[in-house]
Amino acid sequence: MLDGPVIARSHHFAMHRRSLNRDAEGLVVGALVPKRWARRAVTRNAIRRQIYDIALAQAQALHPLAHVVRLRAAFDRKHFVSASSDALKSAVRQELLLLFQSASIKP
Repeated sequence: MLDGPVIARSHHFAMHRRSLNRDAEGLVVGALVPKRWARRAVTRNAIRRQIYDIALAQAQALHPLAHVVRLRAAFDRKHFVSASSDALKSAVRQELLLLFQSASIKP
């Protein structure tokens, strides 16, 4: 799936898109949050939940293809001390909203 082109990129995330190799057409969203960039499980799970939440909200604006959102850089632990703080969740959400908006306007 990651061999598909990167259609949107932000400081911490990249979004790949690819056509589905099956008969059923529809939007499929995956989240790739490696331990390398988010060491704590609670942080990885919070980021995944944000990805799926925003994908559901933005489903009408995206092409009915397979999309994978990949975390490609760590959030600075100096700024976000807690593994699942409201500040971290807000920062992740804002960046993902921009990522999904830029992906929805590209062909």
